[in-house]
Amino acid sequence: MARRTDSIALVLPTRAPEETAGRWLTRTLRAEVLEGRLRTGSRLPATRDLAAQYGLSRGTIVNAFEELKAEGYLQGAVGSGTRVSAVLPDDLLAVRVSPGTAPRQSPVLRRYTATARRARPLGTLDPLPARAFRANQPALDLFPTSLWAQLSARRWRRASVADLLGTPALGFAPLREAVADYLRQSRGVRCQAEQVVIVSGVQESLALTAQLFVEPGDAVAFEDPGYLGARRVFETLGARLCPLSVDAEGMRPPSRRLAPRLIYCTPAHQFPLGLAMSLPRRLALLARARSLACPIFEDDYDSEYRYSGRPLPALQGLDQHGLVYFAGSFNKVLFPSLRLGYLVVPPDAVDRVHALRSVAVRQPTSLVEQAVLTEFIVAGHFGRHLRRMRETYAQRLGALQEGVRRQLAGALELSPFEAGLQTAAWLLQPGSDARRLVHQAAARRVELEALDDYALRPLERQGLLLGFAAVPEAETRRAVRELARLLEREPD
Repeated sequence: MARRTDSIALVLPTRAPEETAGRWLTRTLRAEVLEGRLRTGSRLPATRDLAAQYGLSRGTIVNAFEELKAEGYLQGAVGSGTRVSAVLPDDLLAVRVSPGTAPRQSPVLRRYTATARRARPLGTLDPLPARAFRANQPALDLFPTSLWAQLSARRWRRASVADLLGTPALGFAPLREAVADYLRQSRGVRCQAEQVVIVSGVQESLALTAQLFVEPGDAVAFEDPGYLGARRVFETLGARLCPLSVDAEGMRPPSRRLAPRLIYCTPAHQFPLGLAMSLPRRLALLARARSLACPIFEDDYDSEYRYSGRPLPALQGLDQHGLVYFAGSFNKVLFPSLRLGYLVVPPDAVDRVHALRSVAVRQPTSLVEQAVLTEFIVAGHFGRHLRRMRETYAQRLGALQEGVRRQLAGALELSPFEAGLQTAAWLLQPGSDARRLVHQAAARRVELEALDDYALRPLERQGLLLGFAAVPEAETRRAVRELARLLEREPD
């Protein structure tokens, strides 16, 4: 019967030629303990394993272990192996190096690539409980975690060797089929399952599409203000960002003088202003992209939550020439840690995207997670969750709109709004400073973002981004009162 162990192989420094094996092993193990690399309670390999690994006699290993036990570094008992002592001698603790402290080394000149030097990190999600007006976050407390756990447990009980191996680079075939069906019905997307690529989210879709078309120095047409995550991708690749203005009909098409390699837009719900691109503007954008032979990246974030107005089909559904790369995500519709989204690519681009993804990722998220999401969609749970959350978010939006109307009239104006989890709001008082207001509100446990943070060029008006989906109406009403006090408009 194979012998079981919970220890791991030890990687020790090379022995000097003039040092005996026993002295080297004793000295090295002692240093590993003192410098914190072998922590208290850690189990050492069996003497036979260590002897085989370093080509030493078992007697040499035993003698070194016994010497270290006598000094108080190691302890051992029959059946439990040899471990680092739980309590080290007091006189040794005084010279112990603090955990994580590296030995002094001369600095090394690292020659990072231009791409690495251009990269700037995006912010992480706030793990603290949500407060008004946190943007870009769903009501996580209302997600049916028990149902998801049941589906997951059932799938794991049926897991096969194939499930453990993973999926092809383009994703789990049944999930690709389910996503294609959903997009055809709900968004008017023209696609087959073969065109759907399962990714970790819109951010990965952006990176994949940019790798297809954008070289350092290339122009990328980008709506301004616009999504910071997309901007970071293009900046990291060394692209030249060409800002496109946004008006009441959405993003303006690029001029004929501009020759971008890619156009980025959010037509269903412009980020961060919340406007829907009109049908004439969509058709004009497609015509201009066609004349420039330029692909379009359509970021369809938050489109599932629409509260008013007649839904417009996706830009991709109007495309007759295979120009549009359509991306969406389940991470905000369901929960952020799911890390599952989709990219719909034109048929002629599938092989190239497959090759890129095979090299960079090899496989998407766990097959079991993809299988659970597939069942969640096919069994109707996804549709029911969307309907429930759409109703909840509409109520929360109503609380925000009512609070602004009653307590902030003349000081704050909400942008025209039809869909999503957040809305833009314009400051109306002369001399208003959105960034200063953000800091003042934080002291009152109110989360705000300045619209200027998303703009490449200064905005004509000062504005804020207000999320309403993550918290109940009572929290929204509290935050409105605090905002009214900050803007010196005490509520009635």
